[in-house]
Amino acid sequence: MRIAVLGGDGFIGWPATLHLSNLGFEVFIADNLSRRWIDTELGVQSLTPMDSIQERRRVWREVTGHDIGFERIDVASDYSGLKSWLDELRPDAVLHLAKQRAAPYSMKSDQHKNYTVSNNVNATHQVLNALVELSLDAHLVHIGTMGVYGYANVGATIPEGYLPVDIRLDDGSSSTLDILYPANPGSIYHMTKCLDQLMFQFYAKNDGLRVTDLHQGIVWGTHTDQTRRHVQLINRFDYDGDYGTVLNRFLIQAAIGHPLTVHGTGGQTRAFIHIQDCVRCIELALKNPPERGARTQIFNQMTETYRLRDLAHMICDLTGAEVAWLPNPRNEPEENELVVRNDQLLDLGLQPTTLKEGLLEELVDVAKKYAHRIDRSRILSTAAWSKERAERLAGSNGNAIG
Repeated sequence: MRIAVLGGDGFIGWPATLHLSNLGFEVFIADNLSRRWIDTELGVQSLTPMDSIQERRRVWREVTGHDIGFERIDVASDYSGLKSWLDELRPDAVLHLAKQRAAPYSMKSDQHKNYTVSNNVNATHQVLNALVELSLDAHLVHIGTMGVYGYANVGATIPEGYLPVDIRLDDGSSSTLDILYPANPGSIYHMTKCLDQLMFQFYAKNDGLRVTDLHQGIVWGTHTDQTRRHVQLINRFDYDGDYGTVLNRFLIQAAIGHPLTVHGTGGQTRAFIHIQDCVRCIELALKNPPERGARTQIFNQMTETYRLRDLAHMICDLTGAEVAWLPNPRNEPEENELVVRNDQLLDLGLQPTTLKEGLLEELVDVAKKYAHRIDRSRILSTAAWSKERAERLAGSNGNAIG
């Protein structure tokens, strides 16, 4: 199988590329390396030291004998370059990760909002448009987010993408219809993922494109089986307030003796998945495409859920760290339940890695090992979802941490 990986230099794209290459697939990356210049913009670097994409590819070839192709293309703005590359490559599948992936970054300012919408929405549409124009029957696998569902308390299990609804007809009878689960984005980033769903729905219906959308939880963990094969293959680890996930932030804070910063009550429930399970899910999705003309195939790519305060206490029990409570910069319910169906990936053979199994390794082998590279001033999030929340956050961050 020949696979085009859009965004293959990123946090998920790089280990996914290695995983697929190790399986014997022909893998080719298209990336504009924007995640690296965002590091420069933010004045922060990955906790783990990363080599250039060229050096990464050289080391992988040296270790395994497998080549990974690379083309520097801005998927969102260079439609001609993307189309020509896909036409020359004629891949069997396209793995689409060419996105600005951080909710806090998408809410930093009006410019960051504009960039996120322009990059994410255009990237998805240009890929879909190119596939149609090239008559390329490639299976498109997209990394979406559980955030399209929102985090409201609905009192029901979240299905995998589609919700059956009863519609009352004009004659008084009723009919059942499957619709996309009602979108409820919590940030500009999540809003773009909701728009992705509609584009997938249209192109699957109108042009018969084969699309799988993986609604993914928070990805944790740094290493996969393949990134462990050489120190220069290591994945990135983001801990800063804009790109670092809540778990990464907790791990870094515990590693340096810093209180774990829990925003709000900590009653926000989130879905999680280990990076090794993530790349395995991508493999399963690629090997199980929908039929041409079928509706978009949606998998909930997650393995477990935790309230943030429970996650913090788990790490406190492991390390002896303390908790600092801060105002929540996000506009979201203080408490929410999250019960999620993920039957399809489990049925395909996914065997989940749990947080309790992997947290100690992540703390020792990554957070503490590279603690000397931490910039303490960049750990807390400064992006707020409104001006009022920004003022409250500015007034409390310095006081709560010291």
